[in-house]
Order: sequence, then C-alpha cells, then structure tokens
Amino acid sequence: MSFAPDTSEQIARARGDLRMGVPIVIIAEGLAVLVQACETLTPARVSQARDLSGKTVVAVTARRAETLKARAYDGDLARIVVPSDADFRWILALADPSADLRTPMKGPFQSMRDGFADTHRIALQLTKDARLLPSALITDLDNAVDFAVQNNLTVLYTSLVIPLLGKPAHYFDVVHARLPMEVSDTGQLHVFRPDDGGEEHYAIIVGTPDRTAPVLTRLHSACFTGDLLGSLKCDCGPQLRGALTQMGQQGAGVLLYLNQEGRGIGLANKMRAYSLQDQGFDTVEANHRLGFEDDERDFRIGATILKKLGMTQVRLLTNNPVKIEMMQKTGITVAERVPLKVGENHFNRAYLQTKTDKSGHLL
Repeated sequence: MSFAPDTSEQIARARGDLRMGVPIVIIAEGLAVLVQACETLTPARVSQARDLSGKTVVAVTARRAETLKARAYDGDLARIVVPSDADFRWILALADPSADLRTPMKGPFQSMRDGFADTHRIALQLTKDARLLPSALITDLDNAVDFAVQNNLTVLYTSLVIPLLGKPAHYFDVVHARLPMEVSDTGQLHVFRPDDGGEEHYAIIVGTPDRTAPVLTRLHSACFTGDLLGSLKCDCGPQLRGALTQMGQQGAGVLLYLNQEGRGIGLANKMRAYSLQDQGFDTVEANHRLGFEDDERDFRIGATILKKLGMTQVRLLTNNPVKIEMMQKTGITVAERVPLKVGENHFNRAYLQTKTDKSGHLL
C-alpha cells in the first residue's frame, strides 16, 4: 500500500508549486529540465538557474512569439535562448506584454529549432492551468532525480503526463441543497468538484425541469467584474440575470456556472487583457499578446455536468455557436438555440462587435 500521489495528483501539486514560485522538474527520455513560471520568478532564483551548467531558455506560446517577432520552430511554442547578459527584467519583458508599446524594439531573439520540446509544452500548459502568464524559464538538468530529491522539488515524467493533458476530468456532485431565489423559490445549487484538483463548478437548477424533454439551459462562464460588480465592459452580468429570469418565467431551467473567468485565462490575466485594451487592442488581440488563444474555455465540462444531472436534451440560451457545436459533439442534443441579446451599452459596443467579427457570435 502506498500513500504516494499518482500522476494526476503530481500535476495538481506542480500547478500549485508554480503559482507560488517554486520550481518543478520535468523528465523525458534523455532530457530533464528545471521549470520556473516567469510570472512568479524572483531575481534570486533566476541567478540560481543561471549558475547551473545547462542551457536556459524562455518558453512562450506561438501567440506570444508572434508579438515578439520570435521564431516558433516548434509550431505551438518558441524556445527563446536567454543570452548570458540577460537579467531578471529581460525575462519578465518576454512574458509580460504590459510594456510592449513602451519598448517595442525587443530582440532580435534566437529560437531553438533542434531538440525535444515536449517538456516545454507541458510547462506552458501548467502555467496556463495555474492561471499564470503562459511562459516559463527552463534550464536543462543533469542528474535530475538527484537534483529534485536534494531540493525537494515535484517531479513529472512526460510519458505519464502527456496522456493526461487535455483529458477531461471526472466530476463529482459533492453536495447540493435547496436555494430559494428571486426567480424561483424552488431552486437548488449543486457543487461539482473535479478529480484533478481544478476549479469547482456549479449547477443552479430553477424549478423542477422535465428531464425527458429539452431543458432551458445556460452555460455561463464566471465573470467577477460583470456578474458581481456590474461592469459595463461586457454583457456577462445582464446575460446571467437575463437567463435566470427566463428560467423563472418558464418555471424551470438549469444554469451551469463554470469557473472559467476571462474566457478561461483567469481574473489576473483578464485584467492584463483589460489594460491592453486600454492601449487600443481588442479582446482577441489582447489575449494573443498575452500568449493565449482567442478562447481557452472547455465547454465539455458543461456537457459532463448535464449528464451527471440526467439531462441530455437542452434548449441552449446562447449567442455562441461554438457552445452548440461542443454540446452536440459530447452527446447533448441541442433542440433549440435561444438567443440572449442583452446588456449592450456604449462602453462594450466595440467588445460585442469583436465577438461578432472574430468569434462568430450571433449578435
């Protein structure tokens, strides 16, 4: 009998380490690297990494590399060689786009084109999953296992991690209770917890839906600024309240509140995107400059929770065709798309136009 964590638990531990600024070690066949998230680096740990004998690079996504005019020879990422005279600020400037316009003439950069990039790819995915800037300082290691043991660092093996990357988690309905609401005094709230250490998600059931018929359903991504603060920069708050109101008026429905803030990049990165928007970039451009895709959300979570609730047919409250496509692919029948056009104002008009022009929303 062993109490040692399995690979999924080691991945969750690695995410937590990177968020705190603690390095991790990733080992592949014939190669091992020390990984540090650029966002949580300290000058001292940069100096310690430079004292090691291995080559040091900064791994960034292809989206960030495009902004930096760096070659992404690995397709989805670039491994930018750290020059011998580069300091802590040089590394942060690669990761954080906040000063791009003040210092636009970065580089030229030397990108690695030979060698193994799977360790770097895992590192970038972990930084994304940790809701950090998607960039990592990576140093080649000798005697990696001994090094990890001596420094008490989490170790991941690519052969075990790669099959789990992108694989949907299993979700458990850990608790539910009656929740009277303004729209219905017969509401219920279910809390779903994944087995991979990720965020919990919530199902708000209004009334008593007929599970043998299409259920009025909304997949709503968390928006702290819009849902709670009434931000006028987006239409999220009005969509949340509008969806619940419709469910209350029709007597039944389910709203899945998915903790995928900022299209899946997290609140801190969403605020970084807002700062870039203040510099003149639209939502998609801001995400790309940060190193993210247009939308990093995983709508399969919604389908999984619906099935756990015994619902396989929905009338989906959405303006986003991608949600419909994902529901259909995962075995949920979308009997009808119910438009949800609310919340437009002069602060978010350009944002909504970008949704239409670049993300295909039906507005």
